[in-house]
Amino acid sequence: MFNFRCVLGGLLALAAGGALASAAPAVSPVIWEADVGGFSDARYAEQVERLIAEFEKSLGQKIAPGEKGKVGLKIYADSGPGLATPLGLTKAVIAALERRGYVKEKIFLVGLNGQRLRFTGYLPSLVTGKSAFDGHPVYVLESERYFDPVWFYDSPLPSRFDPILAEKSVEAFDPETTLEQDRKSFLATPLFVDADFWINLPVYTDHTVLGVNGALVNATLWNASNTARFFRSPASAPAAVAEMSAIPELRGTWMFTLASLERYQFIGGPWFNSLYTISEPRLWLGTDPVLMDALMLERINRHRLREGFKAVSDDIRTLEFASILGVGSRKVEDAKIIPVGN
Repeated sequence: MFNFRCVLGGLLALAAGGALASAAPAVSPVIWEADVGGFSDARYAEQVERLIAEFEKSLGQKIAPGEKGKVGLKIYADSGPGLATPLGLTKAVIAALERRGYVKEKIFLVGLNGQRLRFTGYLPSLVTGKSAFDGHPVYVLESERYFDPVWFYDSPLPSRFDPILAEKSVEAFDPETTLEQDRKSFLATPLFVDADFWINLPVYTDHTVLGVNGALVNATLWNASNTARFFRSPASAPAAVAEMSAIPELRGTWMFTLASLERYQFIGGPWFNSLYTISEPRLWLGTDPVLMDALMLERINRHRLREGFKAVSDDIRTLEFASILGVGSRKVEDAKIIPVGN
């Protein structure tokens, strides 16, 4: 038995059997953009296929089943009905994967909260017993069935980034929790242990603690247990997102992020409020989650200022911390947006 130990500041990851093979491409500033005007299932299907084909062309190879024969889709439903990963987008990604040889039951979906997954159409209706994703496993992380005790994030204080933030975290420490409970967030292993690779399908909102709730947060805090502790001591949340997103195994199997701008929210997030949502007929595919989040933060701030609200505080350093750890670039001028299709 061999234990693989990886330390990134406060990060502690342990795995039996050694390091996992890397499937994901190197992070690139290229973001492929397609027009999904109308937001119909047919339009999503057409444009998702074009985007993935362009991505494959850049890799010089086709996506195809590997040794495990499984793919995970990290969906977002945690703002509730009205602000979840569009069903049409998820169905289009599944269809594209099936065309590339993945069988239905080997394409699984990962979400956090069962009730919100049901209300947004990802779990079967309690009335009909059916959903748009019958035949696909849907893993509900809050069931706590998909965490492995040897894979966890362990960092009560973000001292590697800023002693002041560490001091603030101590102020909010809850003396009622045990040391182990407060320190550990167990990671959902299906995405990086069970699958050949996984695809991130976030939705964008502002967030009072994290600045922007999007690609990085969907892959980290909404993909682990015991993350409410970071909101009891909000100063540690940006560091936690950055360090979790830098886990080699999570990054090594993260193929790309596919984000629809069908609806995003610029204030009041992450809870859905239709008064503060924007819709753009854009679909982005990229490998740099920091850059994609930075581009969306720029949009969020633009709409906030236009409506008379303050921009997201510069003191929220989620993207800066992720950039420091090499997860990606937070400089929007680095983005190379390439239009695909029409």
